Amino acid sequence: MFDALTEKLNSVFRSLSGRGRITEANIGDAMHDVRKALLEADVNYQVVKQFCKDVTTAALGAEVIKSLHPGQVMVKIVHDELTKLMGPVDTKIYFVSPGPTIILLAGLQGCGKTTTAAKLGLYLLANGKRPLLVADDLQRPAAIEQLKILGQQTNIPVHSEKSKDAVQVAKNAVRFAKDNGFDCVVLDTAGRLHVDQEMMAEISNIAKAVNPHQIYLVCDAMTGQDAVNSAKEFNERLELDGIILTKLDGDARGGAALSVKAVTGKPIKFIGVGEKLDKLEEFHPDRMAGRILGMGDVVTLVEKAQEQFDAEEAQKMQTKMAKGSFDFDDFLKQMQAVKKMGGMKDMLKMMPGVGSQLDEIDLDDKSINRMEAIVHSMTKKERQDPELIDSSRRRRIAAGAGAQPQDVAGLVKTFLRSRDMLKAMSGGKLGGLKALFSGGLNMETLSSAMSSGRKIKQRSRRKQIIKRRGKIIRR
Repeated sequence: MFDALTEKLNSVFRSLSGRGRITEANIGDAMHDVRKALLEADVNYQVVKQFCKDVTTAALGAEVIKSLHPGQVMVKIVHDELTKLMGPVDTKIYFVSPGPTIILLAGLQGCGKTTTAAKLGLYLLANGKRPLLVADDLQRPAAIEQLKILGQQTNIPVHSEKSKDAVQVAKNAVRFAKDNGFDCVVLDTAGRLHVDQEMMAEISNIAKAVNPHQIYLVCDAMTGQDAVNSAKEFNERLELDGIILTKLDGDARGGAALSVKAVTGKPIKFIGVGEKLDKLEEFHPDRMAGRILGMGDVVTLVEKAQEQFDAEEAQKMQTKMAKGSFDFDDFLKQMQAVKKMGGMKDMLKMMPGVGSQLDEIDLDDKSINRMEAIVHSMTKKERQDPELIDSSRRRRIAAGAGAQPQDVAGLVKTFLRSRDMLKAMSGGKLGGLKALFSGGLNMETLSSAMSSGRKIKQRSRRKQIIKRRGKIIRR
Protein backbone atom coordinates (compact mmCIF):
# COMPACT_ATOMS: atom_id res chain seq x y z
CA MET A 1 0.00 0.00 0.00
CA PHE A 2 1.53 3.32 -1.16
CA ASP A 3 5.00 1.73 -1.29
CA ALA A 4 6.08 3.52 -4.48
CA LEU A 5 4.70 6.87 -3.31
CA THR A 6 6.32 6.48 0.11
CA GLU A 7 9.73 5.78 -1.42
CA LYS A 8 9.55 8.75 -3.76
CA LEU A 9 8.44 11.17 -1.05
CA ASN A 10 11.16 9.94 1.29
CA SER A 11 13.69 10.47 -1.48
CA VAL A 12 12.57 14.10 -1.72
CA PHE A 13 12.92 14.59 2.03
CA ARG A 14 16.37 12.95 2.06
CA SER A 15 17.55 15.38 -0.60
CA LEU A 16 16.40 18.30 1.58
CA SER A 17 17.96 16.81 4.71
CA GLY A 18 21.32 16.76 2.96
CA ARG A 19 21.36 20.54 2.79
CA GLY A 20 22.45 22.66 5.74
CA ARG A 21 20.05 25.37 4.68
CA ILE A 22 17.69 25.57 1.73
CA THR A 23 16.27 28.30 -0.46
CA GLU A 24 12.93 29.00 -2.10
CA ALA A 25 14.38 27.44 -5.21
CA ASN A 26 15.11 24.22 -3.29
CA ILE A 27 11.53 24.11 -2.06
CA GLY A 28 10.35 24.66 -5.64
CA ASP A 29 12.48 21.74 -6.85
CA ALA A 30 11.23 19.54 -4.02
CA MET A 31 7.60 20.33 -4.80
CA HIS A 32 8.22 19.55 -8.46
CA ASP A 33 9.28 16.03 -7.38
CA VAL A 34 6.33 15.76 -4.97
CA ARG A 35 3.93 16.78 -7.74
CA LYS A 36 5.40 14.16 -10.06
CA ALA A 37 5.17 11.45 -7.36
CA LEU A 38 1.52 12.24 -6.66
CA LEU A 39 0.57 12.25 -10.34
CA GLU A 40 2.29 8.88 -10.79
CA ALA A 41 0.21 7.64 -7.85
CA ASP A 42 -2.86 8.54 -9.94
CA VAL A 43 -3.98 11.43 -7.73
CA ASN A 44 -6.42 13.83 -9.38
CA TYR A 45 -4.53 16.64 -11.18
CA GLN A 46 -6.52 19.48 -9.60
CA VAL A 47 -6.02 17.93 -6.17
CA VAL A 48 -2.25 17.67 -6.78
CA LYS A 49 -2.07 21.27 -7.96
CA GLN A 50 -3.86 22.64 -4.89
CA PHE A 51 -1.95 20.35 -2.52
CA CYS A 52 1.45 21.47 -3.79
CA LYS A 53 0.36 25.10 -3.57
CA ASP A 54 -0.76 24.62 0.05
CA VAL A 55 2.48 22.85 1.02
CA THR A 56 4.61 25.55 -0.57
CA THR A 57 2.69 28.30 1.22
CA ALA A 58 2.96 26.48 4.56
CA ALA A 59 6.67 25.78 4.02
CA LEU A 60 7.53 29.41 3.38
CA GLY A 61 5.26 30.53 6.21
CA ALA A 62 6.99 28.12 8.61
CA GLU A 63 10.34 29.62 7.66
CA VAL A 64 11.79 26.31 6.52
CA ILE A 65 14.55 28.31 4.87
CA LYS A 66 15.84 29.41 8.31
CA SER A 67 15.51 25.96 9.86
CA LEU A 68 18.57 23.87 10.69
CA HIS A 69 16.56 20.73 9.88
CA PRO A 70 14.60 21.60 6.73
CA GLY A 71 13.89 17.97 5.82
CA GLN A 72 12.19 17.28 9.14
CA VAL A 73 10.13 20.47 8.95
CA MET A 74 9.01 19.58 5.42
CA VAL A 75 7.94 16.09 6.54
CA LYS A 76 5.73 17.63 9.22
CA ILE A 77 4.22 20.14 6.78
CA VAL A 78 3.46 17.47 4.17
CA HIS A 79 2.02 15.22 6.89
CA ASP A 80 -0.28 18.01 8.09
CA GLU A 81 -1.41 18.87 4.57
CA LEU A 82 -2.08 15.20 3.72
CA THR A 83 -4.16 14.95 6.88
CA LYS A 84 -6.18 18.00 5.85
CA LEU A 85 -6.59 16.62 2.34
CA MET A 86 -8.03 13.28 3.51
CA GLY A 87 -9.75 14.53 6.68
CA PRO A 88 -11.47 15.29 8.88
CA VAL A 89 -11.97 12.10 10.90
CA ASP A 90 -15.55 10.87 10.55
CA THR A 91 -15.85 7.16 11.24
CA LYS A 92 -19.09 7.41 13.19
CA ILE A 93 -22.14 5.53 11.95
CA TYR A 94 -25.20 7.54 12.94
CA PHE A 95 -27.68 5.08 14.39
CA VAL A 96 -31.38 5.88 14.77
CA SER A 97 -33.76 4.98 17.56
CA PRO A 98 -36.04 3.19 17.19
CA GLY A 99 -34.25 1.14 14.56
CA PRO A 100 -33.39 -0.31 12.29
CA THR A 101 -30.61 1.92 10.93
CA ILE A 102 -30.52 1.35 7.18
CA ILE A 103 -27.13 1.41 5.42
CA LEU A 104 -27.10 1.23 1.62
CA LEU A 105 -23.93 0.21 -0.21
CA ALA A 106 -23.46 1.33 -3.81
CA GLY A 107 -20.57 1.16 -6.25
CA LEU A 108 -19.10 -0.04 -9.50
CA GLN A 109 -19.03 -3.67 -10.60
CA GLY A 110 -16.18 -5.63 -9.01
CA CYS A 111 -15.38 -3.06 -6.33
CA GLY A 112 -15.93 -5.57 -3.50
CA LYS A 113 -19.38 -4.52 -2.26
CA THR A 114 -20.59 -7.98 -1.22
CA THR A 115 -17.48 -8.75 0.82
CA THR A 116 -17.59 -5.24 2.26
CA ALA A 117 -21.24 -5.78 3.28
CA ALA A 118 -20.18 -8.83 5.30
CA LYS A 119 -17.19 -6.98 6.78
CA LEU A 120 -19.41 -4.07 7.78
CA GLY A 121 -21.91 -6.51 9.31
CA LEU A 122 -19.11 -8.08 11.35
CA TYR A 123 -17.97 -4.61 12.45
CA LEU A 124 -21.51 -3.78 13.60
CA LEU A 125 -21.79 -7.12 15.39
CA ALA A 126 -18.53 -6.42 17.25
CA ASN A 127 -19.95 -3.08 18.32
CA GLY A 128 -22.99 -4.59 19.98
CA LYS A 129 -25.47 -4.31 17.10
CA ARG A 130 -27.76 -6.94 15.58
CA PRO A 131 -27.32 -6.53 11.81
CA LEU A 132 -29.22 -8.05 8.91
CA LEU A 133 -27.49 -8.44 5.54
CA VAL A 134 -29.70 -8.00 2.48
CA ALA A 135 -28.85 -9.71 -0.82
CA ASP A 136 -30.19 -7.06 -3.19
CA ASP A 137 -27.69 -7.63 -6.00
CA LEU A 138 -30.05 -9.29 -8.49
CA GLN A 139 -27.79 -8.75 -11.51
CA ARG A 140 -24.58 -10.67 -10.82
CA PRO A 141 -24.83 -14.48 -10.97
CA ALA A 142 -24.16 -16.12 -7.58
CA ALA A 143 -24.12 -12.75 -5.75
CA ILE A 144 -26.94 -13.91 -3.46
CA GLU A 145 -25.24 -17.22 -2.76
CA GLN A 146 -21.95 -15.45 -2.02
CA LEU A 147 -23.58 -13.22 0.60
CA LYS A 148 -25.31 -16.24 2.16
CA ILE A 149 -21.95 -18.01 2.54
CA LEU A 150 -20.39 -14.88 4.05
CA GLY A 151 -23.36 -14.61 6.38
CA GLN A 152 -22.78 -18.17 7.58
CA GLN A 153 -19.10 -17.42 8.20
CA THR A 154 -19.94 -14.35 10.30
CA ASN A 155 -23.12 -15.77 11.93
CA ILE A 156 -25.13 -12.86 10.52
CA PRO A 157 -28.61 -13.54 9.05
CA VAL A 158 -29.09 -12.81 5.33
CA HIS A 159 -32.40 -11.77 3.78
CA SER A 160 -32.85 -12.91 0.18
CA GLU A 161 -35.71 -13.48 -2.24
CA LYS A 162 -36.28 -15.10 -5.62
CA SER A 163 -37.20 -11.86 -7.31
CA LYS A 164 -36.01 -9.52 -10.04
CA ASP A 165 -37.38 -6.39 -8.39
CA ALA A 166 -34.51 -4.88 -6.34
CA VAL A 167 -36.73 -2.09 -4.99
CA GLN A 168 -39.33 -4.51 -3.62
CA VAL A 169 -36.66 -6.79 -2.10
CA ALA A 170 -35.19 -3.81 -0.23
CA LYS A 171 -38.63 -2.77 1.08
CA ASN A 172 -39.44 -6.33 2.20
CA ALA A 173 -36.06 -6.64 3.93
CA VAL A 174 -36.58 -3.46 5.96
CA ARG A 175 -40.03 -4.65 7.00
CA PHE A 176 -38.57 -8.04 7.98
CA ALA A 177 -35.86 -6.31 10.05
CA LYS A 178 -38.44 -4.24 11.94
CA ASP A 179 -40.62 -7.25 12.65
CA ASN A 180 -37.73 -9.37 13.92
CA GLY A 181 -35.82 -6.91 16.10
CA PHE A 182 -32.77 -6.19 13.91
CA ASP A 183 -31.27 -2.77 14.67
CA CYS A 184 -29.16 -2.46 11.49
CA VAL A 185 -29.83 -3.33 7.85
CA VAL A 186 -26.94 -3.50 5.35
CA LEU A 187 -28.17 -3.44 1.73
CA ASP A 188 -25.81 -5.03 -0.78
CA THR A 189 -26.91 -3.64 -4.15
CA ALA A 190 -25.84 -4.55 -7.68
CA GLY A 191 -22.67 -3.06 -9.16
CA ARG A 192 -23.35 -0.48 -11.84
CA LEU A 193 -21.45 1.87 -14.12
CA HIS A 194 -22.12 5.51 -13.35
CA VAL A 195 -22.89 6.04 -17.06
CA ASP A 196 -25.58 3.33 -17.09
CA GLN A 197 -28.70 5.48 -16.72
CA GLU A 198 -31.11 2.57 -16.21
CA MET A 199 -29.07 1.07 -13.39
CA MET A 200 -28.43 4.46 -11.80
CA ALA A 201 -32.19 5.05 -11.85
CA GLU A 202 -32.67 1.72 -10.04
CA ILE A 203 -30.33 2.64 -7.18
CA SER A 204 -32.05 6.00 -6.87
CA ASN A 205 -35.43 4.25 -6.64
CA ILE A 206 -34.12 1.88 -3.94
CA ALA A 207 -32.91 4.87 -1.94
CA LYS A 208 -36.28 6.62 -2.30
CA ALA A 209 -38.18 3.46 -1.33
CA VAL A 210 -36.33 2.64 1.92
CA ASN A 211 -34.95 6.09 2.80
CA PRO A 212 -31.54 4.84 4.07
CA HIS A 213 -29.99 6.67 7.00
CA GLN A 214 -26.47 6.17 5.60
CA ILE A 215 -25.38 5.72 1.97
CA TYR A 216 -21.80 4.55 1.47
CA LEU A 217 -20.03 4.32 -1.84
CA VAL A 218 -17.67 1.35 -2.06
CA CYS A 219 -14.61 2.27 -4.16
CA ASP A 220 -11.82 0.02 -5.38
CA ALA A 221 -8.60 1.87 -4.47
CA MET A 222 -6.75 0.14 -7.30
CA THR A 223 -8.84 1.93 -9.94
CA GLY A 224 -7.30 5.30 -9.07
CA GLN A 225 -8.92 8.33 -10.65
CA ASP A 226 -11.69 6.21 -12.20
CA ALA A 227 -12.95 5.57 -8.67
CA VAL A 228 -12.94 9.31 -8.01
CA ASN A 229 -14.85 10.11 -11.21
CA SER A 230 -17.51 7.51 -10.44
CA ALA A 231 -17.75 8.76 -6.84
CA LYS A 232 -18.57 12.22 -8.13
CA GLU A 233 -21.42 10.86 -10.29
CA PHE A 234 -22.83 8.63 -7.53
CA ASN A 235 -22.75 11.56 -5.11
CA GLU A 236 -24.85 13.68 -7.45
CA ARG A 237 -27.45 10.89 -7.68
CA LEU A 238 -27.55 9.63 -4.11
CA GLU A 239 -26.16 12.30 -1.78
CA LEU A 240 -23.53 10.04 -0.25
CA ASP A 241 -22.72 10.03 3.46
CA GLY A 242 -19.30 8.49 3.11
CA ILE A 243 -16.81 6.34 1.20
CA ILE A 244 -15.44 2.87 1.88
CA LEU A 245 -12.14 2.20 0.09
CA THR A 246 -11.38 -1.44 -0.66
CA LYS A 247 -8.25 -3.38 -1.69
CA LEU A 248 -5.80 -1.00 -0.05
CA ASP A 249 -3.66 -4.03 0.77
CA GLY A 250 -3.04 -4.66 -2.93
CA ASP A 251 -0.79 -2.90 -5.39
CA ALA A 252 -2.72 0.32 -4.94
CA ARG A 253 -1.06 3.55 -6.04
CA GLY A 254 -3.11 5.50 -3.53
CA GLY A 255 -4.68 8.02 -5.89
CA ALA A 256 -8.24 7.29 -4.80
CA ALA A 257 -7.46 7.65 -1.09
CA LEU A 258 -5.83 11.03 -1.66
CA SER A 259 -8.42 12.35 -4.12
CA VAL A 260 -11.86 11.04 -3.31
CA LYS A 261 -12.59 13.21 -0.29
CA ALA A 262 -11.33 16.38 -1.96
CA VAL A 263 -13.40 15.75 -5.10
CA THR A 264 -16.67 14.61 -3.45
CA GLY A 265 -16.45 16.44 -0.14
CA LYS A 266 -17.55 13.19 1.56
CA PRO A 267 -15.47 11.55 4.30
CA ILE A 268 -13.74 8.21 3.95
CA LYS A 269 -15.40 6.08 6.62
CA PHE A 270 -13.63 2.73 6.35
CA ILE A 271 -10.82 1.03 4.44
CA GLY A 272 -10.53 -2.62 3.46
CA VAL A 273 -6.99 -3.87 4.07
CA GLY A 274 -7.29 -7.58 3.34
CA GLU A 275 -9.50 -10.38 2.09
CA LYS A 276 -10.41 -11.71 5.54
CA LEU A 277 -13.71 -10.54 6.94
CA ASP A 278 -12.12 -8.79 9.92
CA LYS A 279 -9.94 -6.64 7.65
CA LEU A 280 -12.09 -3.51 7.76
CA GLU A 281 -10.55 -0.54 9.55
CA GLU A 282 -11.93 2.82 10.56
CA PHE A 283 -10.25 5.51 8.47
CA HIS A 284 -8.05 8.05 10.25
CA PRO A 285 -6.42 10.58 7.91
CA ASP A 286 -3.53 11.36 10.26
CA ARG A 287 -2.66 7.67 10.57
CA MET A 288 -2.87 7.20 6.81
CA ALA A 289 -0.64 10.23 6.27
CA GLY A 290 1.87 8.63 8.63
CA ARG A 291 1.80 5.39 6.63
CA ILE A 292 2.26 7.25 3.34
CA LEU A 293 5.30 9.08 4.70
CA GLY A 294 6.83 5.92 6.17
CA MET A 295 6.23 7.14 9.74
CA GLY A 296 4.27 4.04 10.71
CA ASP A 297 0.93 3.80 12.48
CA VAL A 298 1.57 2.89 16.10
CA VAL A 299 -1.95 3.82 17.25
CA THR A 300 -3.58 1.25 14.96
CA LEU A 301 -0.92 -1.28 15.97
CA VAL A 302 -1.77 -0.74 19.64
CA GLU A 303 -5.50 -1.12 18.94
CA LYS A 304 -4.90 -4.38 17.10
CA ALA A 305 -2.74 -5.69 19.94
CA GLN A 306 -5.26 -4.74 22.59
CA GLU A 307 -7.96 -6.67 20.71
CA GLN A 308 -5.90 -9.84 21.19
CA PHE A 309 -5.04 -9.39 24.88
CA ASP A 310 -7.51 -8.71 27.64
CA ALA A 311 -6.37 -7.04 30.86
CA GLU A 312 -6.24 -10.28 32.86
CA GLU A 313 -4.19 -12.12 30.24
CA ALA A 314 -1.87 -9.13 29.92
CA GLN A 315 -1.23 -9.05 33.66
CA LYS A 316 -0.48 -12.78 33.73
CA MET A 317 2.02 -12.35 30.89
CA GLN A 318 3.71 -9.41 32.60
CA THR A 319 4.02 -11.40 35.84
CA LYS A 320 5.60 -14.32 33.99
CA MET A 321 8.08 -11.97 32.34
CA ALA A 322 9.03 -10.50 35.71
CA LYS A 323 9.58 -13.96 37.23
CA GLY A 324 11.43 -15.28 34.21
CA SER A 325 8.88 -18.09 33.85
CA PHE A 326 7.80 -17.08 30.33
CA ASP A 327 7.83 -20.38 28.36
CA PHE A 328 7.32 -21.69 24.85
CA ASP A 329 3.58 -22.15 25.44
CA ASP A 330 3.35 -18.38 26.05
CA PHE A 331 5.50 -17.87 22.97
CA LEU A 332 3.02 -19.88 20.87
CA LYS A 333 0.15 -17.70 22.11
CA GLN A 334 2.01 -14.64 20.94
CA MET A 335 2.72 -16.22 17.55
CA GLN A 336 -1.00 -16.86 17.13
CA ALA A 337 -1.76 -13.27 18.16
CA VAL A 338 0.66 -12.00 15.52
CA LYS A 339 -1.17 -14.00 12.88
CA LYS A 340 -4.53 -12.62 13.99
CA MET A 341 -3.13 -9.09 13.80
CA GLY A 342 -2.33 -9.60 10.13
CA GLY A 343 1.08 -11.21 10.23
CA MET A 344 4.58 -10.01 11.03
CA LYS A 345 5.02 -7.88 7.92
CA ASP A 346 1.73 -6.04 8.44
CA MET A 347 2.76 -5.30 12.02
CA LEU A 348 6.23 -4.08 11.08
CA LYS A 349 4.80 -1.77 8.42
CA MET A 350 3.09 0.12 11.24
CA MET A 351 6.34 0.57 13.18
CA PRO A 352 8.01 3.97 12.59
CA GLY A 353 11.03 3.73 10.31
CA VAL A 354 10.63 0.00 9.66
CA GLY A 355 8.12 -0.17 6.81
CA SER A 356 10.46 1.36 4.23
CA GLN A 357 13.18 -1.21 5.09
CA LEU A 358 11.07 -4.36 4.84
CA ASP A 359 12.43 -5.20 1.39
CA GLU A 360 15.94 -5.26 2.85
CA ILE A 361 14.83 -7.42 5.79
CA ASP A 362 14.44 -10.93 4.40
CA LEU A 363 11.35 -11.62 6.45
CA ASP A 364 8.14 -13.48 5.83
CA ASP A 365 5.44 -15.18 7.88
CA LYS A 366 6.82 -18.58 6.91
CA SER A 367 9.43 -17.95 9.60
CA ILE A 368 6.64 -18.02 12.19
CA ASN A 369 5.35 -21.32 10.77
CA ARG A 370 8.85 -22.84 10.97
CA MET A 371 9.23 -21.78 14.60
CA GLU A 372 5.75 -23.06 15.46
CA ALA A 373 6.62 -26.42 13.94
CA ILE A 374 9.72 -26.66 16.14
CA VAL A 375 7.79 -25.70 19.30
CA HIS A 376 4.95 -28.11 18.53
CA SER A 377 7.51 -30.89 18.18
CA MET A 378 8.56 -30.37 21.81
CA THR A 379 7.00 -32.20 24.74
CA LYS A 380 4.96 -30.31 27.31
CA LYS A 381 7.86 -30.41 29.78
CA GLU A 382 10.30 -29.14 27.16
CA ARG A 383 8.04 -26.21 26.31
CA GLN A 384 7.74 -25.32 29.99
CA ASP A 385 11.47 -25.75 30.69
CA PRO A 386 13.55 -25.26 27.49
CA GLU A 387 16.78 -25.83 29.45
CA LEU A 388 15.93 -29.56 29.43
CA ILE A 389 16.60 -29.69 25.69
CA ASP A 390 19.95 -31.45 25.22
CA SER A 391 21.55 -32.77 22.02
CA SER A 392 19.44 -35.96 21.85
CA ARG A 393 16.22 -33.98 22.42
CA ARG A 394 17.27 -31.47 19.75
CA ARG A 395 17.67 -34.27 17.21
CA ARG A 396 14.22 -35.67 18.07
CA ILE A 397 12.55 -32.23 17.92
CA ALA A 398 14.29 -31.41 14.63
CA ALA A 399 13.14 -34.68 13.07
CA GLY A 400 9.55 -34.01 14.13
CA ALA A 401 9.60 -30.45 12.77
CA GLY A 402 11.43 -31.16 9.50
CA ALA A 403 14.32 -28.95 10.63
CA GLN A 404 17.99 -29.33 11.58
CA PRO A 405 19.23 -29.81 15.18
CA GLN A 406 21.18 -26.54 14.93
CA ASP A 407 17.93 -24.76 14.03
CA VAL A 408 16.36 -26.02 17.24
CA ALA A 409 19.44 -25.03 19.22
CA GLY A 410 19.40 -21.54 17.71
CA LEU A 411 15.73 -20.97 18.54
CA VAL A 412 16.12 -22.23 22.13
CA LYS A 413 19.26 -20.14 22.68
CA THR A 414 17.58 -17.00 21.35
CA PHE A 415 14.48 -17.66 23.43
CA LEU A 416 16.41 -18.13 26.68
CA ARG A 417 18.49 -15.01 26.06
CA SER A 418 15.35 -12.97 25.36
CA ARG A 419 13.62 -14.33 28.45
CA ASP A 420 16.56 -13.37 30.67
CA MET A 421 16.64 -9.91 29.15
CA LEU A 422 12.91 -9.43 29.73
CA LYS A 423 13.25 -10.52 33.35
CA ALA A 424 15.99 -7.93 33.87
CA MET A 425 13.95 -5.20 32.17
CA SER A 426 10.62 -5.99 33.85
CA GLY A 427 11.49 -3.86 36.86
CA GLY A 428 10.40 -0.72 35.02
CA LYS A 429 12.24 -0.39 31.75
CA LEU A 430 9.53 -2.48 30.13
CA GLY A 431 6.99 0.27 30.73
CA GLY A 432 6.91 1.37 27.11
CA LEU A 433 6.61 -2.20 25.88
CA LYS A 434 3.88 -2.95 28.41
CA ALA A 435 1.96 0.18 27.42
CA LEU A 436 2.28 -0.64 23.74
CA PHE A 437 1.11 -4.23 23.92
CA SER A 438 -0.86 -4.22 27.18
CA GLY A 439 1.76 -6.45 28.77
CA GLY A 440 1.28 -9.23 26.26
CA LEU A 441 3.01 -9.12 22.92
CA ASN A 442 6.78 -9.08 23.30
CA MET A 443 8.51 -7.54 20.30
CA GLU A 444 11.99 -8.32 21.67
CA THR A 445 11.26 -12.04 21.75
CA LEU A 446 9.52 -11.90 18.38
CA SER A 447 12.30 -9.97 16.65
CA SER A 448 14.98 -12.26 18.09
CA ALA A 449 13.00 -15.33 17.12
CA MET A 450 12.35 -13.98 13.65
CA SER A 451 16.10 -13.38 13.35
CA SER A 452 16.60 -17.02 14.25
CA GLY A 453 14.04 -17.94 11.61
CA ARG A 454 15.96 -15.92 9.02
CA LYS A 455 19.16 -17.77 9.97
CA ILE A 456 17.38 -21.08 9.35
CA LYS A 457 16.34 -19.79 5.95
CA GLN A 458 19.86 -18.49 5.16
CA ARG A 459 21.47 -21.81 6.13
CA SER A 460 19.05 -23.60 3.83
CA ARG A 461 20.01 -21.28 0.99
CA ARG A 462 23.73 -21.78 1.64
CA LYS A 463 23.25 -25.55 1.51
CA GLN A 464 21.47 -25.23 -1.84
CA ILE A 465 24.28 -23.06 -3.24
CA ILE A 466 26.99 -25.47 -1.99
CA LYS A 467 25.06 -28.39 -3.49
CA ARG A 468 24.82 -26.64 -6.87
CA ARG A 469 28.51 -25.74 -6.82
CA GLY A 470 29.37 -29.37 -6.02
CA LYS A 471 27.46 -30.54 -9.09
CA ILE A 472 29.30 -28.01 -11.28
CA ILE A 473 32.73 -29.13 -9.96
CA ARG A 474 31.92 -32.81 -10.56
CA ARG A 475 30.96 -31.95 -14.13
